[in-house]
Amino acid sequence: MKKNSHTIILFYKYTHIEDPVVLLGSQKALCAKLGLTGRGIIAHEGINMTFEGTDANIELYLKDLLSDPRFSDTHIKKSEGTGKAFPKLSIKVRKEIVTLGLGEQDFSPEETTGTHLPPEELHKWFAEGKEFEIVDMRNDYEHAIGHFRGSILPPLENFRDLPKVLPILEPLKEKTVLTVCTGGVRCEKASGYLVKQGFKDVYQLDGGIVSYMEKYKNDDFQGKLYVFDERVAMTFTPDEKRTVIGKCFKCTSSSENYVNCANLMCHKHFICCANCLSSSGDAFCGEKCEKIYADRPAVLG
Repeated sequence: MKKNSHTIILFYKYTHIEDPVVLLGSQKALCAKLGLTGRGIIAHEGINMTFEGTDANIELYLKDLLSDPRFSDTHIKKSEGTGKAFPKLSIKVRKEIVTLGLGEQDFSPEETTGTHLPPEELHKWFAEGKEFEIVDMRNDYEHAIGHFRGSILPPLENFRDLPKVLPILEPLKEKTVLTVCTGGVRCEKASGYLVKQGFKDVYQLDGGIVSYMEKYKNDDFQGKLYVFDERVAMTFTPDEKRTVIGKCFKCTSSSENYVNCANLMCHKHFICCANCLSSSGDAFCGEKCEKIYADRPAVLG
């Protein structure tokens, strides 16, 4: 353990939380005491957290978390931190830890979810040439920079769009389907949703893409892994061995440079190469946003 080095932890747990507000208070107090930054969501259905702190303080946090019987078997994903991956600490109570928004049709992943497939088994599937379909359950701007070879990439602008893209996935009902996402939390619900919709043989990658790439830094995953912090994307292989699959939104040249739409009412995240950025550094996701920005009222001095 290096002095003053930092660790980022990513984890979730579907388990019943009787009083999310009480847990919110204790989590905020603990994280503040240890100087952790990051994001957390607490709901009656469980927790979904990403934090950064010094190596020592992360270990103290995990000691406390894992001593709670509700979270004792939580799968913790770790990666090297920078000390500035998150600007602050934000933990909130929500209706769901990932928003699928099914309303009355909502279900608990504790009761219905796909079969957990360990990274070692997926690696074996690749090596043996097993017939299966990978469905990437991340948002479109996430998988634009990297995904598993041969993945089906539904046009999800948000996770709650999953019911809308179901017709695209219908032909897979009788096939072996593996859902993947960054750390696994979305796949708990996504795979369960497919099971509910009559899909016959549904798996989810246990621990998500992060867990697979920590063990197997090879060509099964192409490009970089998008993450929700100041790092933007993680790479697991040397640049000379990595295939750049990201494409500039405007000119389609190879790029891994993410920007936000300069129209603050949009703020869409997309890939834009340096050549397509204006001299001011502004970029727009389309002509409509560019026109809105150009027609905005001038700020009076």
